[in-house]
Amino acid sequence: MSMHFFPRALCALAASLVLAGCSLAPVHQRPQAPIPTQWPQQDAAPVLSSSAATLDWNSFIADRQLRQLVDLAQAHNRDLRQTLLNVEAARALYQVQRADRLPGVGLQGGGTRQRLPGDMNATGQPQVQGSWQAGLGLAAFELDLFGRVRNLSEAALGEYLATEEAARAARISLGAEVVQAYLSRDGALRRLQLAQRTLQSRESSLRLTAQRRQAGTATALDHQDALGLAAQARADVERSERELRQAGNALLLLTGVEDLGPYLSAGSAQSAKSPDVPMLLQDLSAGTPSELLIHRPDIQAAEHRLRARSADIGAARAAFFPRISLTGFLGSSSADLSDLFRSGQRAWSFTPQVTLPLFDGGRNRANLDLAVLRKDMAVAAYEQAIQTAFREVADALAATDTLRREEAARLALRDSSRESLRLAQARYQAGVDDHLRYLDAQRNAFANESAYIDTVTQRQLALAQLFRVLGGSWTAPPPPPPQSQPVVAVQQP
Repeated sequence: MSMHFFPRALCALAASLVLAGCSLAPVHQRPQAPIPTQWPQQDAAPVLSSSAATLDWNSFIADRQLRQLVDLAQAHNRDLRQTLLNVEAARALYQVQRADRLPGVGLQGGGTRQRLPGDMNATGQPQVQGSWQAGLGLAAFELDLFGRVRNLSEAALGEYLATEEAARAARISLGAEVVQAYLSRDGALRRLQLAQRTLQSRESSLRLTAQRRQAGTATALDHQDALGLAAQARADVERSERELRQAGNALLLLTGVEDLGPYLSAGSAQSAKSPDVPMLLQDLSAGTPSELLIHRPDIQAAEHRLRARSADIGAARAAFFPRISLTGFLGSSSADLSDLFRSGQRAWSFTPQVTLPLFDGGRNRANLDLAVLRKDMAVAAYEQAIQTAFREVADALAATDTLRREEAARLALRDSSRESLRLAQARYQAGVDDHLRYLDAQRNAFANESAYIDTVTQRQLALAQLFRVLGGSWTAPPPPPPQSQPVVAVQQP
């Protein structure tokens, strides 16, 4: 009868694994989103077919060179590498916690030898005794009757999923930063070329004014005005050169490569000479606020943490109930090591243990109160994430909406000032107007041209921000770097 006890105990253990695990955690209910059901009214925005929900970065970006830089950053950025390693660490922690839900069985072996004095045995003579055993051992395994271990595992899972969403947010933010740095560099390059053309024009005007002064047809004031405009153009060239270099440095850091030369073609410099600034990004529609709950990774992460805090409550509640642990052994045992593996030396042991807290100084109650408070904090963080997301999208929509109309106005103003400069130059050379009128036309043309470039750049920066705050994704695999460019690749999870 006793020889069959251990197999029956194993059957009982298996049955308990099936029946165990009733959870005391509160049922998860997603808090109501504390935001309006529609975005703030936008003025006559165009009807768009593309949204962040249906696009990834490679579809959203129209410029091939920029797409390649985004892919490089996703593959080689060091900050992103740290984030991905944090995801791996959270995954390992979850796997450790999940392993506690299963019994641990391993090989055991050991022995003891001891000498007992005569007054401690029946013979009255000192004796040397030994005990040896080897076999399979069941470590102290907790029967999860009240869901304590299960809820701890669910909490670890929630934290792991939250870190995965944080990694997705890091990818989206990194893509947006690369796009913004590239657009800033493109705008700085266009302003630099504009400033260089303006400097050439003003130096030509300065030489002409100097000749006229020698001929007596221009005054000293005209000459000083021309000198000032030329100096201003030189200052604009240096400022644009500084902005261009700084934007390039930002791209270098974000992409994680040592040299951007192989990735920035000469065509970008040629395209910057075009009188019109091309759109490198697609226009977007925002969808509805409820879509934020699906696509924003920070909101998803906040909900995963909320689920984890609910599981913590279940684990804290289970601490008030009995805890049953099982320990067992099946193998061979003998008094002498030489007899350990002989027939007839089979041995087993089965040790269930039940513990029930009676007095713990209020520790379990305090742990439960803390778990409830942390869940309330998680609810507040979840609602705050939704409100923050709503405001970010509303701000981005306002920016793209107004900048679209501002761009059209700036374009008309630029074309008008160009024509005014052409007419003023012709009238000045014909002697109809004075030098001051011509200088004013030069100033206005340069200012309006520069403002147009800035507005187009700002509009595209706003589109990149809108794509980011809508939770746009990055799904394309990174391309291999050029053979001439050594880089260190990030190991993907």
